[in-house]
Amino acid sequence: MLFIYHHSAKMTAAPYNYSYIFKYIIIGDMGVGKSCLLHQFTEKKFMADCPHTIGVEFGTRIMEVHGQKVKLQIWDTAGQERFRAVTRSYYRGAAGALMVYDITRRSTYNHLSSWLTDARNLTNPNTVIILIGNKADLEAQRDVTYEEAKQFAEENGLLFLEASAKTGENVEEAFLEAAKRIYQNIQDGSLDLNAAESGVQHKPSAPQGGRLNADNQAPKEGCSC
Repeated sequence: MLFIYHHSAKMTAAPYNYSYIFKYIIIGDMGVGKSCLLHQFTEKKFMADCPHTIGVEFGTRIMEVHGQKVKLQIWDTAGQERFRAVTRSYYRGAAGALMVYDITRRSTYNHLSSWLTDARNLTNPNTVIILIGNKADLEAQRDVTYEEAKQFAEENGLLFLEASAKTGENVEEAFLEAAKRIYQNIQDGSLDLNAAESGVQHKPSAPQGGRLNADNQAPKEGCSC
């Protein structure tokens, strides 16, 4: 059985309007903090005891990217090998991928090549992949240097940041940097919005009276990914 848990940023103001939907996936070994990163990003809170994801979790948040409101639909995938067959189906149609390792566990870094191979094979050629070294707050326990991870990212054409789901350091930046690159790809024409696998939906701005309807339909959009 596949379980999908939904995280959504709380909104106290009127429903947002947005111009684009970007689909993200979060991949990496079990225990690197993928769910904690998602929770920190959508809820701005740290879950001290992040349960291991069973199947996938789903979260949404609206950000401003170069003056445009963009809704991020984020699929957090389980890291255990027994779920790989299920979670691989969520790679298709991803505009962005956060590939996460734990800076205190070298084994999670050593497995990045396998995760990257899956990402390259199962997403479209324009999918933006950002490498995230999580748990940057545990500097004393560091087992992977910043320099070697940066070199791996550069050699493979990836964006790269170290972050901490616990303190919130660079969490916002990770999602935003990927979104900026996706938006840039839209603007320069390298991302075809008409292609189903682009991972981007364009939502023309609705008139003021239509904002509530547009937002009410968002959960249906999320489930159809």
